[in-house]
Amino acid sequence: MSTVLAYTSPAIGHLFPMVPLLQELKARGHDVHVRTLRRQVPLLLEAGFHAGPVDDRILAVEAADYRANNAKAALASSVETFTARARFDAPDLQQAIADVRPDLLLIDINAWGARIQAESSGLPWATFSPYTPPLQSRGTPPFGPGLAPMSGPLGRARDALARRLVIGAVEKLMLPRINSLRTELSAGHLPPVSGADEMFRTAPLMLVATSQPFEYPHPDWGPDVRIIGALAWEPPADPPAWLRDGQGSVVLVTTSSEYQADEAIVRTALAGLAGEPFTVVATLPAARTGSAGAAKAAGTDHFGPLPANARLEYFVPHGRVLERAAVAITHGGMGATQKALAQGVPVVVVPFGRDQHEVAARVAAADAGVRLSRKHLTPERLRAAVHQALGKAPGARRVAAGYAAAGGAVAGVDALEELVRVRR
Repeated sequence: MSTVLAYTSPAIGHLFPMVPLLQELKARGHDVHVRTLRRQVPLLLEAGFHAGPVDDRILAVEAADYRANNAKAALASSVETFTARARFDAPDLQQAIADVRPDLLLIDINAWGARIQAESSGLPWATFSPYTPPLQSRGTPPFGPGLAPMSGPLGRARDALARRLVIGAVEKLMLPRINSLRTELSAGHLPPVSGADEMFRTAPLMLVATSQPFEYPHPDWGPDVRIIGALAWEPPADPPAWLRDGQGSVVLVTTSSEYQADEAIVRTALAGLAGEPFTVVATLPAARTGSAGAAKAAGTDHFGPLPANARLEYFVPHGRVLERAAVAITHGGMGATQKALAQGVPVVVVPFGRDQHEVAARVAAADAGVRLSRKHLTPERLRAAVHQALGKAPGARRVAAGYAAAGGAVAGVDALEELVRVRR
């Protein structure tokens, strides 16, 4: 059996999808150590893992991409965030390696410095991506703007132009910083990377938590990228009394766990679905997990009197709510969206940034829900989108079947164990 060290970026939307892999590793007898958000350490200790916090300075570098006014600017802002965090997460992982002496590293895709440190460590290691990674693929639009797939010469021309305008511009900003970090953090032992694809594929194995038909086909990604289906996990908890006692169908409304000013979705849903035959359950996790400014902006006290059919919570286990849900309204976070689809619940996606435009495009392409632009977010349009999404349940069930067929945590750990055997 092996000693495994898992390292996450500071977001529960990245930790929670990794937990099924950690549970499967533990069930097979591996010794599992985790470095993650300080707030989540007690939960992992209760689950039987060895756990410790990542450097608090990582979380202090707040994501500010929600302030960008276009996809290129948002990607550039993310580069700023992840390169700034890299100077803390690289030495943080180095110290964890010295403490744990692992046989295998499992590193979050957003921990850029930790990935560089893992690559230079000489240990077997894998990247975990809870969202579709920004890798090129024939017939697939470039990552970021959320373009729908388009075949034929016109589609290829559009994708080439968009890739040059968006990805090319971001690479000009990203590559000098990444290569400087690679040189500095590895003491000159790692060669420079020539593009975003090479940067994200430095690990011998990448586990990606999604699958077709939600994900586009990627026949050219190769065996080092394993698509294993959606990984849904949440802290064990009894369902709240109001959920046990409630009547009728539920509409779940989610916002990001890393603040991005998306509380407008909640405000609009409360207004648009007041009087509708649903119980509206809205969650605002950033009000608990973010900075003081985020908590103030996203706090439940900023919404005034609630409609009679609504509940507003900082956090509630989504899985129990989704058992009663007719539709989920999401911000386009991969975790929340896939958690709904994995239960066959259609979605309305209102993307605000990050990978959320890509998630929304995939929802529409899979006919598993409705995409609603942030610019068109009004109570009337959101209400209409919810009623339209009710007819998308067959597509959501097809997506759920695809997730199950991909193998989940069992397939992911099979690949990790194969990696360790090959390296040995």
